[in-house]
Amino acid sequence: MFWFRGACLRLETVMPEATRKIINLGLPKSGTTTLGEALKQAGFNVADWRIRSGQTENREIIRTFVGKLMYDGYFAHGDPLALMPEFDAFTEISIVRKGFCLWPQTDWGLLHAIRRHYPGARFILTYREPQALSDSMERWSDLGRLRLPASPVPGMPQGFGTTPEERIRWIEGHYAFCRQVFAGADDFLEYDITDPQAPQKVGGFLGFDLPWWGVANENTKRPE
Repeated sequence: MFWFRGACLRLETVMPEATRKIINLGLPKSGTTTLGEALKQAGFNVADWRIRSGQTENREIIRTFVGKLMYDGYFAHGDPLALMPEFDAFTEISIVRKGFCLWPQTDWGLLHAIRRHYPGARFILTYREPQALSDSMERWSDLGRLRLPASPVPGMPQGFGTTPEERIRWIEGHYAFCRQVFAGADDFLEYDITDPQAPQKVGGFLGFDLPWWGVANENTKRPE
């Protein structure tokens, strides 16, 4: 069961019974917040980047990063979602901040564990053209300029990522990883965030219509 607009609803009323969890594999600034907002307005309890007050009665996980909770659950219980049972969707799962550098969407062992524990789970890759994504990372706070180059990011070791070319190579590598490990899988969807048919594709993949689609958490800082 989950909470939506103060009412307690059954998950079965929104999506097929076998589909229990939605995990986005996209990188930061690739439409992860937009997907999260669309799923929220469809009635899902969405964990996006960190757990916020009002989302759970478990005070121990409030303000904790989603990626950290995934790894805590994975290594303690074998189930990456064990510590967040009330959440249906996980739309921004990486973290590179405050001493954490965690990228669950790049970890096949962790993703395979989700598949094993939740056979009806759905995995989504929010695709954004690599140069546009790199540019947005560069303009988003200190993400592209400082945090990524200073961190041991999977696929982009510490010291790399200072140039657009290096970030683009890393972004392309992540897309290739997802396409390879989910090749031919019916529980995986990749969609381009600029595709006008994106909401229909996502809704069709999940088995219900999305009541909202737009742009959330837009990067308003323009290129210099």
